[in-house]
Amino acid sequence: MTAKSSKPRLRTDLDLIPSYKAGQRPTPREDIVVFKASSNENPYPPLPGVLEAIANSAASMQRYPDPFSLRLVTALAQRFQVSTDSIGLGTGSVALCGQVIQAATHPGDEVIYAWRSFESYPIWTRMAHAVSVQVPLRADESHDVEAMAAAVTDRTRVIFCCTPNNPTGKAVKGTELAWLLDNVPQDVIVVVDEAYREFVTDPQVPDGIEFGRDRSNVVVLRTFSKAYGLAGLRVGFAVADPHVIDAMRKFAIPFGVSNVAEDAALASLEREDELFARVQALSAERDRVWHALVDQGWRLNPTQANFIWFRLGDLAVPFAQACESAGITVRPFPGEGVRVSIVETESNDRLLLVAKEFRHAHPASQG
Repeated sequence: MTAKSSKPRLRTDLDLIPSYKAGQRPTPREDIVVFKASSNENPYPPLPGVLEAIANSAASMQRYPDPFSLRLVTALAQRFQVSTDSIGLGTGSVALCGQVIQAATHPGDEVIYAWRSFESYPIWTRMAHAVSVQVPLRADESHDVEAMAAAVTDRTRVIFCCTPNNPTGKAVKGTELAWLLDNVPQDVIVVVDEAYREFVTDPQVPDGIEFGRDRSNVVVLRTFSKAYGLAGLRVGFAVADPHVIDAMRKFAIPFGVSNVAEDAALASLEREDELFARVQALSAERDRVWHALVDQGWRLNPTQANFIWFRLGDLAVPFAQACESAGITVRPFPGEGVRVSIVETESNDRLLLVAKEFRHAHPASQG
């Protein structure tokens, strides 16, 4: 008789599934005001009208939400001039990444993405028993679209194009995206992950939704977490061919988008003028900080997101520790670099002081 295990049997490949490393919260201190610059959050609180919608919606929390979130789907369809069956919802764009992979891949199929890029891609790929094909970024942190196209095989099912790219901030130009879409098979899904789209100011960076209107294999992901400031409510959306959206819905968490999240998203859409004025201010602040760092001697690639990427290699952790000592919690990627969110002005100014002192102490640092 086989001896019974003392523990429940789990998947044998759990150690091979990467763990998601979220941005850490700062440790409270009495000597200094601390700032969280590790999660690319919008530092502004929700607008009063949005807060009112959240409060009103919370009064009926005992009820299940509409499983199809029809009000929000309809509003998004009108906002982006697509059909309602071209809109899919999820608990943030991160969940939609998983829905695409689960809907498109069998075990052993391949998922292509640039690296480094959004760390959820390898997690979802492994969870689906698919195979990650990581294509290195170019030296300027841009997507190597030629190499990505060359990596396509008969087993390729999904290609992720994160633009602006997390964590490096570099966005894909329109000519590059067009070339990639024209040079991969029509039956391979190309996911244009635009979680930071609203912060883009470079006119050469295209709108993925416009690119996808006449291409049935393009899936565009957006989120209410960043520019709209609803990170804690978890609601994102996909725009794609209805055939793909229908497949993705099969892998969505039932009732995943709550009443509160739906009402907050609707209220935010109604107040986009006010919200986008804040976004423009954040983009301008990003550019101010970036230029100040370049003036200090840092060699930084341009960013189109709400964060700045320091390519520091082995100095990544020491730089993050220097920021932490100054009361700024950032997101280090050991051995690679540090991502710093653009948040409150005081935090950004403090970052400039830390960066200046660090560069003086480590003159070989590149950034």
